[in-house]
Amino acid sequence: MSVPLGKLVFFSSVATSGTCTLLYFLIQKMFSRASYYQLALEHLHSHAEALEALGTPLSVHYLQLTDKYNFEDIADAQLKIPVSGPKSEGHLYVSSSREGPFRRWNLQEVFLELRDGHRIPVFKPSEEGAAR
Repeated sequence: MSVPLGKLVFFSSVATSGTCTLLYFLIQKMFSRASYYQLALEHLHSHAEALEALGTPLSVHYLQLTDKYNFEDIADAQLKIPVSGPKSEGHLYVSSSREGPFRRWNLQEVFLELRDGHRIPVFKPSEEGAAR
C-alpha cells in the first residue's frame, strides 16, 4: 500500500516538530532543575533590592537556548534567566563552577540586569560565608 507523497511529508513534519518541541521543553526542565539555577533563584527571592526593582510576584521565563551566554560543561555553567515583575523586567545572570564531574556546583556570581541597564548584585561568594 503506497502513501501519497503529500501525506508522507505532512506526517513527517508533524512528527519532527513534535519531537523538537519535546526536546526543547526537556532541555528547559533540565536547566531549571540544576542546583545552580535553583540557588540563584533562592538568592533572587531573598534579595530586597531586586524584589523592589522588579516588584512581586516574580515571573521566571524560559531560557533562550540559542543565546551564547547559556552553557554548561563539566566544570563551568552560565545562565541568563529572563525574569519579570509588575514594575520591571530583566535577566538574572548566573555563573557557577565545580571542581570536577559529580562534584557540587558553587555559585560564583549572580546579578540582576534590568531592562534599563541597571545592575543589582544578588550574590558574591564572600556573602555566603557572612550569611552562615
